[in-house]
Amino acid sequence: MNNTTATMTINGLKVAIGNERNLLELIRKIGIDMPTFCYHSELSIYGACRLCLVEVEKRGIMAACSTKPEAGMVIHTDSKDLRMMRKINVELLLANHSRECPSCMRSANCTLQSLARRLGVTEVRYKQTQKNAPIDKASPSLERDPNKCVLCGDCVRVCTEVQSVGAIDFAFRGANARVAPAFDKNLNEVECVNCGQCAAVCPTGAIVPKQQREQVWSQIHDKSKTVVASIAPAVRVALGEMFGLKGGENVAGKLVTALKLMGFAEVYDTSFTADMTIFEEATELIDRITNKKTMPMFTSCCPAWVKFAETYFPEFIPNISSTRSPQQIYGAVARETLPGKLGVNPENLVVVSIMPCTAKKFEAQLPKFKHDGRQDIDYVLTTVEVSQMISSMGIRLDELPISAFDMPYGFATGGGVIFGTTGGVMEAALRYAVEKIEQKPLASVDFAEVRGGTPRKEAEIEVGGTKLRVAVVHGLGNARKLVDDIKAGKAQYDFIEVMACPGGCVCGGGQPITQNPELARQIRAAGLYNADKTQQLQKPQDNHLVVRCYEEAFGGCPGSHKAHERLHTHYQDRAQLFDAQEIMLGMPGEGKVDVVVTVHTVKQDGENKEAALLSQLVAYAKQQNLRDKVVIAASFNPARTNDGKVCVAVGDNVAEYQIDGDVAASAALKELTGLIDAAVK
Repeated sequence: MNNTTATMTINGLKVAIGNERNLLELIRKIGIDMPTFCYHSELSIYGACRLCLVEVEKRGIMAACSTKPEAGMVIHTDSKDLRMMRKINVELLLANHSRECPSCMRSANCTLQSLARRLGVTEVRYKQTQKNAPIDKASPSLERDPNKCVLCGDCVRVCTEVQSVGAIDFAFRGANARVAPAFDKNLNEVECVNCGQCAAVCPTGAIVPKQQREQVWSQIHDKSKTVVASIAPAVRVALGEMFGLKGGENVAGKLVTALKLMGFAEVYDTSFTADMTIFEEATELIDRITNKKTMPMFTSCCPAWVKFAETYFPEFIPNISSTRSPQQIYGAVARETLPGKLGVNPENLVVVSIMPCTAKKFEAQLPKFKHDGRQDIDYVLTTVEVSQMISSMGIRLDELPISAFDMPYGFATGGGVIFGTTGGVMEAALRYAVEKIEQKPLASVDFAEVRGGTPRKEAEIEVGGTKLRVAVVHGLGNARKLVDDIKAGKAQYDFIEVMACPGGCVCGGGQPITQNPELARQIRAAGLYNADKTQQLQKPQDNHLVVRCYEEAFGGCPGSHKAHERLHTHYQDRAQLFDAQEIMLGMPGEGKVDVVVTVHTVKQDGENKEAALLSQLVAYAKQQNLRDKVVIAASFNPARTNDGKVCVAVGDNVAEYQIDGDVAASAALKELTGLIDAAVK
């Protein structure tokens, strides 16, 4: 330490002041883990929980998270008064907190529970003053229990500051204050994109991923069912953390063994269908470049990003690749081929996807991914859910032998494996596209310029004598800035990868919660790149079993009619679906079916056909005595489209209907009333 270094004293120890934002960071740097609920290094400083209190000589007691270090400061992190204050603060939090800990999803990893033990809180001396609020279970991805909320604001800040969505915020005042979506609606009724980052930062289990463990156990125990699973790349480098193994360690082989012990008939690798995704997506990119079609092209693997674009940037929907995500391609492949390969009736095949992501639960249940009367993916389990299932059987993952994935959908290249980290989809696509365009083997499969944790990476790749301008962005707030730059003419690209979660899937909303997310991203990403190098092949186009899959089931090649039918999808404008301004029939309530019709305020050909359709739906609901079962609302849009289509949502089923003529309008009404009847049943 030189004489010019500013220092301060912490518990009698002289400490050099560096670039720390506050006393809390400086205290933690010297090895003292100050308790806190509301502090996250990547979020704004909030100072709500008052647990990181310190005593500053000549100044008194202050919050360490909101106090800047100054030369000459003398602080104490522990005293009789500080201990008493922290203990009382935790008791007060527990007083109005649901204390059904054994049944709580976060019981083994709850910050409130941990701090209560650490501070010696053995009883709660204060009475609960608040009544229990209803639990929001309407979202397919997340479950929100207001009774466990301690008002730390972590979920509010990550949703607004990192993701730029703002689906939840503080509501009401004083003793009635709580965190809730706008107008106290359920999460599925607002702009929530299901990314699950709120659940990743929530310290108490007030927001957790929606659970499907019991449904999957029920299917496994049903002897008439054949249950198959596919493991996403990011799961293998995070699951081990739940069993005391090092972060980033590839436990795919152990997980296969565990799943077989649990009763899964076959276990596949989603990296196989990630390779298949590249066959389709890179072929689409080459076609857009060659034939000068809509550019830039965005990747489509992340359902949270897709919903974000549909909601906030619907004008860019034509720019999103129509290729399905690896999960949904896995579902299509499973439904198309496994009944024959495994000798089971299609109705007895149960398809399970194991993902690091909560948005995948939302994606799997979308009506557009239904084929022959059933969803392509039956259930989506997060990494944490699978770890809990393994633990419930008493399986010690760390002691298990390694098993291989089942063939043919267990063979993958390194390109498919790196899908789990930011830049991985881009790099896999470049490995395919560059070689196809130049028609010669790649000198190197590594595209280091698109790797790393920088929020936005840009590069120009020399391809066949021209430059391909690419960008990689993670975190939806960063994605919003990138799209805004494109709209303003400040940036120009050909191909863009977007992942909703910071760091990509390795830190998805269904992954093990970590106190150091930045380090977790680095370690887990490194694990995937190491796995890439240990694969026999690195380029998706070299996966001969994908080629065989095309030959057997999908028209022989990428881009074929059958491939386009089963491996591609479409998107819809959601911009107006979350802005219902006028309740036309009924008031919101739990268990009711929401019907939202987008009504344009500009008439077309002297009449407003959307308003007419809305009136007909209201009349039908009244005629069928559905007032207590449905809520019909209008969402007003000042823009005018001339394609004669109207966007209507019936529950989670969102679609566009042609109403530019009497016959078309009648057909739309018939289909919608059928959907309403089915939904209320």
